[in-house]
Amino acid sequence: MTELIAGIFTVAVLGTTIWLCRGLRLTSRDICLAGLMSAATLVLRCFLITLPNGSHISLGAMLPILLLSLIHRPQVAFCAGWVTGVLAMLLLPEWQPVHWAQPFVEQFICFSALGYAGIFGTDRRWKIVAGTALAVVLSVTSHIMAGAVFFAQYAWDGYGPWAYSILANLSGHGTEGLATIIIVSLLPISRLRRTVKAGV
Repeated sequence: MTELIAGIFTVAVLGTTIWLCRGLRLTSRDICLAGLMSAATLVLRCFLITLPNGSHISLGAMLPILLLSLIHRPQVAFCAGWVTGVLAMLLLPEWQPVHWAQPFVEQFICFSALGYAGIFGTDRRWKIVAGTALAVVLSVTSHIMAGAVFFAQYAWDGYGPWAYSILANLSGHGTEGLATIIIVSLLPISRLRRTVKAGV
């Protein structure tokens, strides 16, 4: 049942994201911005705060791709997330490959889902916050799914795979996500969007 739930979630999120990217044509500017935000994400993921329960909080690694979605285009952010997922598997030392399906459940979703931040638009503050919250929830959920399916052997004594994964990931990625939502809600997104559009 655990594998089925994770499979349905993965197919639904990846399928929807790919559908939203239909007809996308990347310009040189898109590629440059995506590359910059992908690199920034990987660098920030290298600075980790370890919690007593073994979970980690990064130094704002969710922000770059979220901002790319909000100040540029969600579709470009989706692509940047997929590239970041691949590079993370190759470059980040904390990534632990345990199964061929793990990248689809975790890496390809946890980064690309951040592109949903701009899915509702950026003309109203509540749309920015709602989109960012959706992106964070999808990203954290992908970690929870992966934890329950692939890392159940690390569950604490007395905890099942779901309880362990939910608590471990909410304390780490969930806390980071909440902080990211607060930071994004305070940023002048409209001004940043105009600046990027102007090419300044």
